Amino acid sequence: MRLSGKIAVVIGAGQSPGEGIGNGRATVLRFAQEGATILAVDRDRASAEETAALAAREGSGECCVPFQADVTREASLAAAMAEAVRRWGRLDILHNNVGVSLAGGDKPLDELSEDAFDRVSAINLRGTIMACKHAIPIMRRQHAGAIVNISSVAAYENTYPLVAYKVTKAGMIAFTEQLALHNAPYGIRANCILPGLMDTPMAVDTRARASNRSRAEVAAERDARVPLRGKMGTGWDVANAALFLASDEANFITGVALPVDGGALVKVG
Repeated sequence: MRLSGKIAVVIGAGQSPGEGIGNGRATVLRFAQEGATILAVDRDRASAEETAALAAREGSGECCVPFQADVTREASLAAAMAEAVRRWGRLDILHNNVGVSLAGGDKPLDELSEDAFDRVSAINLRGTIMACKHAIPIMRRQHAGAIVNISSVAAYENTYPLVAYKVTKAGMIAFTEQLALHNAPYGIRANCILPGLMDTPMAVDTRARASNRSRAEVAAERDARVPLRGKMGTGWDVANAALFLASDEANFITGVALPVDGGALVKVG
């Protein structure tokens, strides 16, 4: 029960269509298992409700409440933070999990459109910044809080071909470092996770649809690129890292970028 009594807002608590479990949904379930009360925020209300129903089996009482918000609309993010405080009186954990690449129209530089770049940037980076903008005043009043942002090993992988995703995920690291330093005097911690090749619906099923290939083919291709056991990670691996960083076990950790990548960045060097 490492999060017993904690109030968490998880943004991106639903998931894309496909097999397995996404990072956001897995994180909600792990938080619920460890005693947190969670506002499960997603653009897709039905997906957030599905996550909340699954979490109810893992937690106790009113452990998870769905909430609809669009990260490209600052007002809806402000409303999510306000709802957590209205219901439970405080905000202990903010987990920013939203991200898009191929589904947002991201491309290599010579094919990238202005609209696609703006769309991916608004979802991947601006949304997190605006969510933190409205969470930080609450946490400062409390003199406590933990923020976990999801970046990607793509931020450091220079062979990664899609421009907007790489740039926004690199920006996430820089923003998290700034957030950590500027809010350390208030007892607020901010860290980010860098997932590597993960077996999630967004990462695998979306690519399979976009390339008109089978899921098994895409998964096998990605597995072969992972140094550790030749197998992708799962949403549970990201969720377990998020649980640690959000918990008091990480009380003296702030401003870090934690790879959860099966050795990918070691291989990159």
